Amino acid sequence: MTPKKIAPSEPVKKKVLEVRDASRMTGKHNLRIIPLGGLEGVGERNCMVLEYGNDIIVIDMGFAFPDESMLGVDYYIPDVRYLEERKKKIRGILISHGHLDHIGALPYLLPKIGDPPIYTLPLSAKLIERRLSEFDMLGRAKINKLKLNDEITLGAFHIRMFRVNHNIPDNVGFAIKTPVGLIIHSGDWKFDPTPVGEPPAEIDKLALYGKEGVKLLMSDSTNVNIPGYSISEKAIGEMIDRIFRETHSRIIFASFASLVTRVQEMFTVAAKYNRKVVVTGRSMIQTVEAAMEGGYLKIDKGILIKPEQAKSFPDNQVVILTTGGQGEEFSALARMSRGEHRQIDIKANDLVVISASVIPGNENSVQTMMSNLTRLNARVIYQKILDIHTGGHAKEEEHKWMLSLTKPEYIMPIHAEHFMMVHMRDVARDMGIAEDKIMLMENGQVMEVSENEVKVTRERVPAELVFVDGLGVGDIGEVVLRDRQMMAEDGMLVLIITIDKKGGKLAAAPDIISRGFVHMKTSEDFLREIKHEVRKIVESKAAKNLEPNWAWLRNEIRDQLGEFIFTRTERRPMILPVIIEV
Repeated sequence: MTPKKIAPSEPVKKKVLEVRDASRMTGKHNLRIIPLGGLEGVGERNCMVLEYGNDIIVIDMGFAFPDESMLGVDYYIPDVRYLEERKKKIRGILISHGHLDHIGALPYLLPKIGDPPIYTLPLSAKLIERRLSEFDMLGRAKINKLKLNDEITLGAFHIRMFRVNHNIPDNVGFAIKTPVGLIIHSGDWKFDPTPVGEPPAEIDKLALYGKEGVKLLMSDSTNVNIPGYSISEKAIGEMIDRIFRETHSRIIFASFASLVTRVQEMFTVAAKYNRKVVVTGRSMIQTVEAAMEGGYLKIDKGILIKPEQAKSFPDNQVVILTTGGQGEEFSALARMSRGEHRQIDIKANDLVVISASVIPGNENSVQTMMSNLTRLNARVIYQKILDIHTGGHAKEEEHKWMLSLTKPEYIMPIHAEHFMMVHMRDVARDMGIAEDKIMLMENGQVMEVSENEVKVTRERVPAELVFVDGLGVGDIGEVVLRDRQMMAEDGMLVLIITIDKKGGKLAAAPDIISRGFVHMKTSEDFLREIKHEVRKIVESKAAKNLEPNWAWLRNEIRDQLGEFIFTRTERRPMILPVIIEV
């Protein structure tokens, strides 16, 4: 068979043999590997750049949800200034799977980098299409739907895929042949011998790559610090079956919308026990629809009903599938817990099953939601009570297995908190990899790979947090967040100061507006002291016969009054002086 080269934007319909292009395979360049996200947390705007000469490919382009310090921010996305300057070199974007921390930033970033073609498997493609359609962007970038055994050549990169288990179908890693050696990017992964709705991971392919010789393994390290092996999805399905079998009230089942395998288990068990299913929560509805369209969810005909129809069935024949396992303020389950859901009210004796682990930082929100549910006399089951959730990431023994299969010369931990990556280093060292060949990196650092060595350079590319707040992208920075933090912690004080332009003295006593600092009606004496301090600052300036300089005066008031207030209260409210000339 004659090797065939596939153009970057041409749909791949069959296996494509490797194309050898002498001009690209000379080894004259070093391979540059640049993480623009994914190395500073779990679920953290995954985005990896591989660059060789005039060719660039990007693996994943996701967003991350904000932590508690990012007040008002919807989420944050990768900083792609490096790619913007090299958009003509980008041959394609490889998407490992359809979770939002891997696809969520595409609508924001594709236009910035020239709308390069996207390569992924069908379910991920379907979820990307839905994501882009929300922004009226469907059709801007070519989405190539691949089959698992397809191989593609993008410039200097020849790419093969291998299936690994996660908690969503069509989840793959990439084996990337480059002029300097074979690079493996694991994607999010675990080894599950009895997965639900899909075959096990392709161990045979990983072993084959190990025999070929793996230069560098970039491995998802999220749960490497947890001993043992992951719980199989089959075991979770058996627990769900037990819960449904033993429950004679209404069941509210909360899960991540993207956990398609868990959703399938719930539908299967619901059908077994003759329960109708109400699907609520915007992201859950979208995922169920997309998975059904692609044939990834097998749902019995007539099992889906609308919320208003549920009232026609006994409680023991109804299950409500919803989002909100993280206690997100506006999620469906959180709104139910506050009695704010438009269609569903919590009933006494409802069983709420939270089939999700708590993401670090969400503990308070989840606890508050569960307390609200129990106040409404619902019963709550979560992971610490029963094994009702298993993560989608490999534990320590699975990582040892991966290293034994692939036998990498170098390893780079990815998709993890720093302490997890350090633990991955320890595991790799115990497996015989020299410490100087274990590359701990940060977002924005540059790794160079040659035929003879792999090294982290001193070079850094822009990899700042780019915040999305409403319709604004990148217009919220660290200064704005500090201001929001200050207002949230210590409040705000507005001073309206009327000054005689000729004499530079106060024309009237300052007006004060306090928000989140002190209660004005019960703090009149303290507010009088503040007005007196403002008068001293203004008249001190006027006594020096200085020319009016209102910017300078505003700064003086902020600084001096700020110190006065701190000595009295040990709080630092935001002070906003407004000067009016008369």
